[in-house]
Amino acid sequence: MLRDSHAFSGFSTNDIPRAKQFYGETLGLEVTDENGMLTLELAGGGRVLIYPKENHEPASFTVLNFPVADVDAAVDQLTAAGVTFERYPGFNQDERGIMRDQGPRIAGFKDLAGNVLAVLEA
Repeated sequence: MLRDSHAFSGFSTNDIPRAKQFYGETLGLEVTDENGMLTLELAGGGRVLIYPKENHEPASFTVLNFPVADVDAAVDQLTAAGVTFERYPGFNQDERGIMRDQGPRIAGFKDLAGNVLAVLEA
């Protein structure tokens, strides 16, 4: 029934203008703003809707993963742009927050509303 539907994901934020700046300027994504909501236009044709929610609570799980060719280079570039990478108790991470021995190399960070994002080596 939904096989041909162009599905997309969405999550909330508590501040649309700040989210637009973070996703558009800090992360360098194409962001459109319509009806008080943001749409992230992702490589490959994917889309993500970010909508305002007054009583927003950050997701406690990763809401968006960015596959990259070189996770070290991505972490360096994002750190230079002001992104801080998370440290997770019980996980083997290096000093920059990269997990290297539990699946693909991956590093998590949060958007300005506290939602968890990640770059992972693909």
